Amino acid sequence: MILGLARSWSLAGYAVAALLVLPLFALIFQALQPDEAVFGHLLATVLPTYIRNSLLLILGVSLGSLLLAIPCAWLIARCEFFGRRYLQWALLLPLAMPGYIVAYVYTDLLDYAGPVQRSLRSIFGWSSPQDYFFPDIRTLGGAICMLSLVLFPYIYLLARTAFMEQSLSLAHASRIMGCSPWQSFWRLSLPMARPALAVGVALVAMETAADFATVSYFAVPTLTTAVYDTWLGYGNLTAAAKLSAIILLVVFSLIGFERFARRKQQLFQKQSRIQATDLYPLTAVQTAVALSFCCTLLLFAFVLPFSILLSYAIGYFEQSWDERFWQLSVNSLSLALITSLICCLIALLLMFVRRSSPRPSDALPSRLASMGYALPGTVLAIGVLVPLTMLDFAINDVADVMGIKGPGLILTGSVVALIFAFCVRFVAIAIGSVENSYKRISPSLDMVSLTMGQSPRQLLWRVHFPLLAKGLFSGALLVFIESMKELPAALLLRPIGFENLATYVFQFVSDEKLEHGALAAVVIVLVGLVPLIYLNRSLEQHS
Repeated sequence: MILGLARSWSLAGYAVAALLVLPLFALIFQALQPDEAVFGHLLATVLPTYIRNSLLLILGVSLGSLLLAIPCAWLIARCEFFGRRYLQWALLLPLAMPGYIVAYVYTDLLDYAGPVQRSLRSIFGWSSPQDYFFPDIRTLGGAICMLSLVLFPYIYLLARTAFMEQSLSLAHASRIMGCSPWQSFWRLSLPMARPALAVGVALVAMETAADFATVSYFAVPTLTTAVYDTWLGYGNLTAAAKLSAIILLVVFSLIGFERFARRKQQLFQKQSRIQATDLYPLTAVQTAVALSFCCTLLLFAFVLPFSILLSYAIGYFEQSWDERFWQLSVNSLSLALITSLICCLIALLLMFVRRSSPRPSDALPSRLASMGYALPGTVLAIGVLVPLTMLDFAINDVADVMGIKGPGLILTGSVVALIFAFCVRFVAIAIGSVENSYKRISPSLDMVSLTMGQSPRQLLWRVHFPLLAKGLFSGALLVFIESMKELPAALLLRPIGFENLATYVFQFVSDEKLEHGALAAVVIVLVGLVPLIYLNRSLEQHS
């Protein structure tokens, strides 16, 4: 009886995983279809430029994020100085800022008509652009800077944890052998933190490849913007799928190259918790330098853009606070709530199958389902459109055969496509959260429950669920925030006449009228700060 139930749960897990991985296989299938017209034209003209810009953007943002994150992570993890306790969580705040909003704010500040250049012309008496040189922010380099400012916390968080968990005996040995704190960092701590840094860089690379709004606003042609333009401009799904496949190839190649480079590297160390007495005390001058670096980074990455955004929201509050704003908020909240609920249910099912089944192969569904997180929003949208469009046509064809009126585009013409895309992309977050919670549940509880005659369903509901509640809530919260911020998939898959806060803000950003959408942008940022509060509590517990 138990074996039969286990098999039914396992089959359910495989079915859900197959559904979630379907867009990836549909995308590959569509990309293999012949298309000589649009894609051939792109290949002969602008595709090399798209690929070059995409690679330069990913590499530039990865390198920039590393240069910003590693010094902060080392200072916070291994040094003692004034303000360290507050900076350890404040440096996570830029994660709440969408890149395209930061890009608009700095463009408004630094453009020729912006306050910075106006002040320079007033001070030095310059009258035209020919009188002085000022770098153009709306370039590939500007996009790299903007994305580095908002993505470096991914690497900072992982690097900080890695530095804190490194063996103290090795650090003490390096100091006994005459190494300075800098030499100890360069020769010992940094190489040992490489696996964590690699994971952080992979996350940054995936987020950079997924970015559409920032590069679109800066008019930097990349593969992501090419997918958007090919689908909406040319209406060619096959060419868009081919471009999407190239994006996947770029992302997976970079990740695979890094793993190949460290394939023979092995690290064994005894982890220990850093105590206050183990931190390097900084001198007054060193403290000033550390504070200057961290505070300047925080200023430009979060404080300044959020302050300007807040001033816009206050100034245009009366124009923004209307019935449409409430409808947009309801749309965003509804999508995010439904997505987070479905993702948590899927994560609970897949991780329960993985834990309770004696077959190692039953770990496969959760791994397959997590692959969607690597899909950029534009790529995912194409992958979702292919199977849902085919299913819509099939439903209408069956209706015609039966002599009844077809229901129309009930999937691709509704929010069903959006919810499905969000679930495919963000279920990995919920799976990770539930997996971490499952690690704290002793297997002996399962044995006792089964011995007492509990069925797998009763075991899940009466034993596991109460113990997983906190992890489920955390996962739901993170999925909720990501769903509120997701833009590329929403732009491509939204039904006609449907908008949420993210698409609403981007519309004003594209028209260079962010002031009118600033209130919605502030809401997105404030909602994004919620999970950072949880991270802050976790960091304080380990400090």
